[in-house]
Amino acid sequence: MANLKIKNDIIYVKGSKFIYVCFLVLGILGFLVGCFFLLKVGFAFESNYSLFYIFGGIVFTPIFLYLFLWYLPGYKIGKVFFKIENGTIITPKRTIPARDIKDIYIIRNGFNLMEEMIIETYSGKKTKVRTYNILSELDIKLVIDKYLYPYLSDETKKTWDKKVNLDYLFTITSVALK
Repeated sequence: MANLKIKNDIIYVKGSKFIYVCFLVLGILGFLVGCFFLLKVGFAFESNYSLFYIFGGIVFTPIFLYLFLWYLPGYKIGKVFFKIENGTIITPKRTIPARDIKDIYIIRNGFNLMEEMIIETYSGKKTKVRTYNILSELDIKLVIDKYLYPYLSDETKKTWDKKVNLDYLFTITSVALK
């Protein structure tokens, strides 16, 4: 769930503190401590499955550590992923007016399993906004549809309408608001 802060007509898009805590607990306690526990129990050789424990610990510890280190910058509580101000989207790297946006799409990076919002401009430049999976695809679509959509060009609006099922968004948001 997106955490929106509105100050002086600037919309700050942040992640939910609940999601931050869940990811930290899951990432640290669930995966890393769990893998080290598997290694500890496995090297005690007190079970018939000790070799499986050792194998699981050796295989999964580097994978979870790799993912945890990739996601670590996103765990900063209060991190602003992007801002929207009067039809301008402000990312940590660039400021992009809505009239210059050609397309906005959300992809999952196969290298680090992280969802990224990609903003493509008419000049051909692409800007990635990492969400660290703290903002869901639905949250991003809702924020863009509500706060940025009125400022987009007609061509971009048509492209956006093809990608987003507005009936589904309306159904989800009306259920969530009740």
